[in-house]
Amino acid sequence: MIPSDLADRIGKAVSRERLLDTATRLIDVPSPTGSAGAVSDALADILRSDGFAVRREAGGHPDAPAVLATLDSGKPGRTLQFNGHLDVVHLPYVPAKLDGGRLLGSGSCDMKAGVAASYEAVRALRDVGALTSGSDLFSANDLHEAPWGFGQQLNSLIRAGIHGDAVLIPESIRGHLPVAGRGSATWKVYVRRAGPPIHEVYRPDEPSVIAAGAELVTRLAKLHIELSKSVDPIAGAESVFIGQIHSGEIFNQYPQECWLEGTRRWLHTTPAGVPEGQFRALLAGVERDFGVTIACDFRYIREAFKLDLAHPLVGAFQECHATVSGEKLPEGPKMFVDDGNSFWKMADVPAITHGPLAGGAHTVDEWVDVDDLVRVAKVYALTAAAYCGS
Repeated sequence: MIPSDLADRIGKAVSRERLLDTATRLIDVPSPTGSAGAVSDALADILRSDGFAVRREAGGHPDAPAVLATLDSGKPGRTLQFNGHLDVVHLPYVPAKLDGGRLLGSGSCDMKAGVAASYEAVRALRDVGALTSGSDLFSANDLHEAPWGFGQQLNSLIRAGIHGDAVLIPESIRGHLPVAGRGSATWKVYVRRAGPPIHEVYRPDEPSVIAAGAELVTRLAKLHIELSKSVDPIAGAESVFIGQIHSGEIFNQYPQECWLEGTRRWLHTTPAGVPEGQFRALLAGVERDFGVTIACDFRYIREAFKLDLAHPLVGAFQECHATVSGEKLPEGPKMFVDDGNSFWKMADVPAITHGPLAGGAHTVDEWVDVDDLVRVAKVYALTAAAYCGS
C-alpha cells in the first residue's frame, strides 16, 4: 500500500509550470535523428542548473553524447531508470506552441515532452526526499528513430552495463500495460541482371528482373502464411510485409533492376538470427532459379519483447498508477518496438512503456496533453519511491 502522505507530497512537488518550461525548451531545439547534439547539450544545461551532476556517454556517437544523471539516496537498494530519446523523425521542424491544454511541436509526442515529465519526476523526488533507498538513473539519447538510427547509442550503453535494475520509458502508450511485443526489422532487396537498361524490342537474352521480383512477391506471400501460424495471444503473429516494389523508368524499357522494401516481425520465442537467415535463404532460391543477382539490406530495428509480470517493478508501477490515476492498467500488446525491447533482450532488464495522452507521432502535427504530462511525472516519481524503497 502506498502511504497517502507520500502520494500527497509527491503530487504537490510536481510542478506543471516547471515541467512545461523544460518540455518547451527541448522542443525548441531541432534534433533530427543523428543530430541531437544541441538538444542534448540543452538538457545537460538544465540538469546542471538544477544542481545535478551530469555524465555524458558517447556510446559510439560523439556528436551527441547521451545525457545521464543520478539521484542517489545514499543507501543501498534498487536503481530505477527513466530513459527517453531526444531525436525526432526527419520532417519539417515545428516550434513549440501552447494551444489550450496541449503542447504542440516537433517531438512533443515522440518524445521530448515525455523526457521532460520523467525529469520532473526526478526533481520532485529530490525536493521532498522521497527516495529513501536505492537510486534513480535519468538518461536521454540520440539514434532512436529508424531508418536514420537503430538504437546504436543506447545499445552501446546497455552493453557497457550502464542501465538500471528496471526501466520506465515515457513513449505514449497509456491505456494498457504493454506486456509483449514483436521484434522488427526492415529489409530492402535489389534484383539485378548484368546488362544495361534497353528498349524492350532489343532486349537481350537475360532474365527479367520484374519476373524475378514477381516470384519473390509470391514466395514472400507464402512465407507470410507460414509465419502467421506462430501467434502470441497478446503480441500477435509473426509476419513479413512488402510495402514497396519498383522497376523501370518508362513503359517500353527492359529494366536492369527491380527493388522491393518491407518489414519482418517475429515473436520473443524466435531464436536470434532466424528471421534474417530464413529471409536470405528465400532470396537465394529466387536468385538461383531465375539467374539474377540479389542484394539485400536487412536491418534489425529492435528484438522482440516480453515483460515478466512477477517482477517487483510491475507490482510497484500498477499500485502507483492506481494511486495517481484511479485504476490499474489492463494488459495489452506493444504494437511498435521501442527501447524497452533492447533493455529486456540485451540485459534481461524489465521495462515498462507508459507515457502521456498524445498524438501525431511521426507527423508535423505532434501534440501532448499537458495535464497528462503532470500525471505521468507523478506516476514515475511515486513508482521510483515504491520500487527503490521496497
